[in-house]
Amino acid sequence: MAERIDPLPDARRPRRALVFSGGGARGAYEAGVVRYLVEELPKRLGRPPTFDILCGTSVGAIHACYWAATAGQDAGRGMRLVDFWRKMKVDEVLPFSRRDLFDLARRMVGVRRMTELLRGATVPDRIYGMLNTRALERMVVRAVPWRRIRSNINEGHVGAVAVAATEIATGRVVVFLESRDRELPGWTRDPSIVPHHTHLRPTHALASAAIPLLFPAVRIASTYYADGGLRLNTPLSPALRLGADRVLVVALRQHAGQAHAATLASHRVDDYANPFFIFGKILNSMLLDHVDSDLARMRVMNEMIRDGERAFGPTYLDRLNLVSESERGQRFRVIDDVVIRPSADLGALAADVLQAIPHASLRSPFFRLAMRGLGSGKNRSAEADLFSYLLFDGDFLAPLTDLGYRDAAAQEEELVRFFED
Repeated sequence: MAERIDPLPDARRPRRALVFSGGGARGAYEAGVVRYLVEELPKRLGRPPTFDILCGTSVGAIHACYWAATAGQDAGRGMRLVDFWRKMKVDEVLPFSRRDLFDLARRMVGVRRMTELLRGATVPDRIYGMLNTRALERMVVRAVPWRRIRSNINEGHVGAVAVAATEIATGRVVVFLESRDRELPGWTRDPSIVPHHTHLRPTHALASAAIPLLFPAVRIASTYYADGGLRLNTPLSPALRLGADRVLVVALRQHAGQAHAATLASHRVDDYANPFFIFGKILNSMLLDHVDSDLARMRVMNEMIRDGERAFGPTYLDRLNLVSESERGQRFRVIDDVVIRPSADLGALAADVLQAIPHASLRSPFFRLAMRGLGSGKNRSAEADLFSYLLFDGDFLAPLTDLGYRDAAAQEEELVRFFED
């Protein structure tokens, strides 16, 4: 039986948040982490791990909703999520035929027709996007028991669920939020990140996961949204504004200082002529590179608070918060974090998998073109970052889920401390 979460916990129990990042097919890594958290960690804790706050962007939005919708269920929900990823076949999830190649060109030159549609009475649910994502969307709708999100919040299994998407018209981040309490006393007045209370539905998660240019933008009400990762790929900010004292972050990229990245750097000059390589690096910078800077700022603030207490005594933080609450309606506090991130380069793993897939088994001309772009022999590229976002295939996704499980297991002691009250 899952532990019930008190919607108004006392000051002695920290409020914990689980924060999922975005990254397309890389999200299979997060599924492996979830499996470890719900299957193995309870054996050490003596109880299931619970979170007051769940936040996600892009594919992480889908996982945040999945956790919220299945909270209180048996540990098998971890394996069900892993199986959801492992059973994917790229030719079924992202079908792309020769005809689609011609349609792609037609869509790219059909901007005028789209403009006429948007100005007329017929407002499409999706606009632009190079790839056909209808099959992937159907899978997402079926994988999550969406109605259970509200029930689990009402029953106290979850406190709040937040999904971030980028509003195309304004460029601001809209955080679609479902919680029992509609009051947000800790939310700052920053106009670039705005909360929107709602009942979370598949369209909110799909809008958050709409990778620009590749996936079509999604309409919610009268406004179109794209991937929340453009501005807020790892949504730490909503978790903190919702009152988290401890955050468990699942990232989808190796730490920038790891040795493998330095090894690859010497090989990258030859790859610059490859447009797939360049586009992949652009996606990395847009969708993956924010988390380390966000964590660094948070940790600097922690150090400033601790330095202040050493310099001015134990009442320093209380005195600081008297002013902060009066001026900004917000309190400062120390935030503890645990970050689980890949111990291997996922772009390099995607390149290895693409090279190993028999050419004849890939019916998609899009991925055949990718394999040609990777080259072969001594000229073979060591990375396939772009396709690490798009390779929705069990050959790539199964190793990712295993990697996520192993990396979470390697941080078991940190996780146990994270859940100590």
